[in-house]
Amino acid sequence: MAYNRPENRYKNNRNKFKRTYHRRKICKFCADSNLVIDYKDYKTLRYFTTERGKITPCRISGNCAKHQRMLSLAIKRARNMALLPFTTSLVR
Repeated sequence: MAYNRPENRYKNNRNKFKRTYHRRKICKFCADSNLVIDYKDYKTLRYFTTERGKITPCRISGNCAKHQRMLSLAIKRARNMALLPFTTSLVR
């Protein structure tokens, strides 16, 4: 049988396994020491939330783990102080 040999099984799928280069995202707060995470600065915090009000994960925003934890805490505090919305009101 041809399926027992692994070289024949993946012969047509070689192009699917090519690796692509992705640039590593850098943390904005580590790169710029002047930026401070504060719950009262809602304009900076809004950049790290989606239009639905969800907090963007660190793999998308590029934050390091330390600043992502600080950022999520600041967003939650800003939500409780009514500076940021919990969700958007979508009427269906």
